Amino acid sequence: MGSWGAGLYSGDFAADLRGAIKAVARLPFEPDRLVEILQESESGAANDPDDEDHATFWLVVADQFAKRGIDSASVRDRALAIIDEERDLAMLAKLGMDAPGLAKRRKQLAELRARLTAPVAAKPRAVLKQPQPYVFAVGDLVVYPASGGKCINPYFPSKDKIPDWQQNGWGAALIVANGRAFDFLAWYRPLVLADALPAKPDLAGLRAPARWLLRRPGTCSAAHARKMEIETLATLTLDADNLARHFPAMRPGTTYAVDDISIANQLSTGPDTLADLMAKPLPPLWKRHLYPPLTSLDEVLAG
Repeated sequence: MGSWGAGLYSGDFAADLRGAIKAVARLPFEPDRLVEILQESESGAANDPDDEDHATFWLVVADQFAKRGIDSASVRDRALAIIDEERDLAMLAKLGMDAPGLAKRRKQLAELRARLTAPVAAKPRAVLKQPQPYVFAVGDLVVYPASGGKCINPYFPSKDKIPDWQQNGWGAALIVANGRAFDFLAWYRPLVLADALPAKPDLAGLRAPARWLLRRPGTCSAAHARKMEIETLATLTLDADNLARHFPAMRPGTTYAVDDISIANQLSTGPDTLADLMAKPLPPLWKRHLYPPLTSLDEVLAG
């Protein structure tokens, strides 16, 4: 559960789930299909009553649906049952919440119950009328300014507003996969240059021997790409067989698109990136998807 408190959105899981619901609510589907998508993206919490986030999942989905005017009887009934049977309070007590905290939570749940039992105020929902356009094509080789190995955070108004951000290098990435979750939400998977460069590289320089790391997928709008000052140097042709041989378990970025996790989280670079990853004790699932670095882009390029 990470961090949590008496408020419905005090915990990390609830706050992240709220963002996922915001993204999913833009899909032009009926409420039941939206619920299925959320359950698929958080299958453990959604489907396992013993999961510590199970009650939070259904309470947050019910609350967000009510606020957005999305009418789902199944979500509402699940949330009301959790409240009436005090399953959420029981789990929080098990996790160590004290009596004052439980009292505050009980009050929050009473307010939520009142909202859920009130008539649903239908609201027009702003949905995507067509799939999100791709910002990057597979094979795009991009470069971007970096500060201490970090790219520009696109959630700040400008790079001048980012504390201690001052360009002192350049990063680079090759887009090795892209796709759309549920045919609408675009995602991208980058192969990132492991070591920052002191000067802006050109295509010839990036074809030289260097370490490249496969990173997790992420989303990126055209506006965010501009704010990160990402430039496309070239669009290269990938060798699908070599790509599959080096990264055999590469999965689609559906979850990252649903949760709207920015590609900015995956573009960090620097000489210690690989050493830091390898030194950390990682869960088995992470180890399975932490591939050795390539020593040259030519290992996945056609020709």
